[in-house]
Amino acid sequence: MSVADKRLLLCSCNGTMPVDAPAIAQALGLTAAPAARTMMCQKEVDGFAADARGDLVVGCTQETRLLGDVAEAGGHAQTIRFVNLRENAGWSAEAKAATPKMAALLAAAALPEPDPVPRVAYASAGQLLVIGPLRAALAWARALAPQLAVTVLATGRTAGEELPTARDFPVISGAPTAVAGWLGAFDVTWAQENPIDLDVCTRCNACIDACPEDAIDWSYQIDLDRCRDHRACVAACGAVGAIDFDRADRAREARFDVVLDLDRGPWFPQHQPPQGYYAPGEDPVAQATAAAEIATLRGEFEKPKYFHYKASICAHSRSRQTGCTQCIDVCSTRAIRADGDHVAVEPHLCMGCGACATVCPSGAMTYAYPPATDVGARVRTLLATYAKAGGRDPCVLLHAEDGREAIARLARRGQGLPARVLPLEVHHVASVGLDTWLSALAWGATGVGVLVTGNEAPQYETALAFQMQLGDVIANALGYQGQHFRLVHGADVPAITRDLWEWPPALQPRVAATFAPVADKRTALSLAIDHLTAHAPVPQRVIPLPAGAPFGAIAVDRDACTMCLACVGACPEGAIVDNPVAPQLRFIETKCVQCGICVSTCPEHAITLVPQLDVTPAAKSPRILNEAEIAACPRCGKPLGTRKLIDAMIARLAGHSMFADAGSLERLRMCADCRVVDLIRTEESVDIRKLSP
Repeated sequence: MSVADKRLLLCSCNGTMPVDAPAIAQALGLTAAPAARTMMCQKEVDGFAADARGDLVVGCTQETRLLGDVAEAGGHAQTIRFVNLRENAGWSAEAKAATPKMAALLAAAALPEPDPVPRVAYASAGQLLVIGPLRAALAWARALAPQLAVTVLATGRTAGEELPTARDFPVISGAPTAVAGWLGAFDVTWAQENPIDLDVCTRCNACIDACPEDAIDWSYQIDLDRCRDHRACVAACGAVGAIDFDRADRAREARFDVVLDLDRGPWFPQHQPPQGYYAPGEDPVAQATAAAEIATLRGEFEKPKYFHYKASICAHSRSRQTGCTQCIDVCSTRAIRADGDHVAVEPHLCMGCGACATVCPSGAMTYAYPPATDVGARVRTLLATYAKAGGRDPCVLLHAEDGREAIARLARRGQGLPARVLPLEVHHVASVGLDTWLSALAWGATGVGVLVTGNEAPQYETALAFQMQLGDVIANALGYQGQHFRLVHGADVPAITRDLWEWPPALQPRVAATFAPVADKRTALSLAIDHLTAHAPVPQRVIPLPAGAPFGAIAVDRDACTMCLACVGACPEGAIVDNPVAPQLRFIETKCVQCGICVSTCPEHAITLVPQLDVTPAAKSPRILNEAEIAACPRCGKPLGTRKLIDAMIARLAGHSMFADAGSLERLRMCADCRVVDLIRTEESVDIRKLSP
């Protein structure tokens, strides 16, 4: 379904932005221009209600709730989508030139929603563990106890604190030693450090009365600095047995659904902790915010499964030789771990950043929410509609939900977005990478910006910056001069103004590509690079790339290589192949992801990586890297293997005592049958009857 099948409802927001409805209609191929109101959310709301029929695209996001309620009350609207034309286009120093952008934004909004993805389920019975100093932990435990089943794990010294007189919830003490899991499944272990086990203690006060040093107070914990080991408390506790100075097993463990960690250092140091784990620190506002969320975490929850993983083309490892670890290194939730030759992803820990798919060189890890084809279709629609409406030098600006505020600040306090900048919201900025960026260039963009707000994990910016470096190296080598890819910093208005308004358009292809977005990453890259190469101002054959690039060749030292073909079996992408009819080592460059497994597998250390991009058709076909002479059995002529391999084997065994004479070594050049015949003819037979007892 296209925008022509929908009803457009536009508004100039009290005349603060120009809306050229006829020009927009012409660019979108509409038979009639939509009415452009001036106060759609106020005096003209009745008119909006009358027009809210069928499938709607509404050019306003400030009044999403109001207009949505009005459309729902009318009962005639089937679907409704809201587009921010004001901050994204109308409120700009170049607003009069923003009509092509408005048309592009409306066309992209009319595209169908992506197909639903599988879901990841969580189940929480409301078992909450509050970890931290006793006073703070008790305060929040009391506040949350009416909604959840609370347990307190008091840490550190408790001197001067006091336990509640009523045991409304369990209070234990100790030091956490491990916290692992996610919402509904946190496994927590701790060490029982104090001699008094609060879980067993009856709070009868007998120990307090018996202690001669007053080392026990109303926290029912022993101050070990004051205790002089009289053990009077042990005798007073008696059969209850809550006090044990010689406790051998101090380890405790239990499972909880939610964890509120009030200790100074969070247990999970990664940028994004698991869902259900909160570490607000000592900030009372952050603690209150966390408590408000925690109070709702009872029941069943779900989220999308953000990724697809195809293990067969994963270049992580082969035969215990580690290759690519990029997805593990970039993951900010520690959801990805090595798993033999492949990786394993825990979907309950994955938060959907998509960085793993962006850095994956082979396409084994792909993003599913939404898939690359959906993002590609929106980028392509933006660019095609913008060009049809007469727009020039388009630049796509990718941003996440938190980027809306940065764009709004720029529109309200600064110059707004340049007319050529086409914003596109994605689930996470790290989920879109080089395949989509280069495709955007092929479809006619002069550049792609990625808006970062500072909320992202630091490794995301590093990964995106490196991929942008690769993209610019490729584009500039082909003669497309200028900076095509840029991180746009949205932390403040001056930064985003500088990054966007002072970014001159780079050179783009003379002819926009027509290929459709594809799901396979390497195929998408190939289509984009082929188009850029076909229209390149400066023809190229091979483009040198920096180390770490996902494209390249391998160099083989022919003198060192014995043609053992271990690299062929190790290559996870099928880039290194043999020849079934001849002893040849061949290589298909377009399949190589520069994982380095061949380098670490080669017993002769004869292989080195060569990061580069061969843009010629020859890169798609096998080429010979090495070939060898076949060695035959000197007696019968049967082929045995490559001469280099056999010579190397004999050289290594020459010093062994079993092959002291030349005949024994020469026998290794024979086939198995001739070896036996030669042994019988040349060696003296052993008569068992002549052996001494």
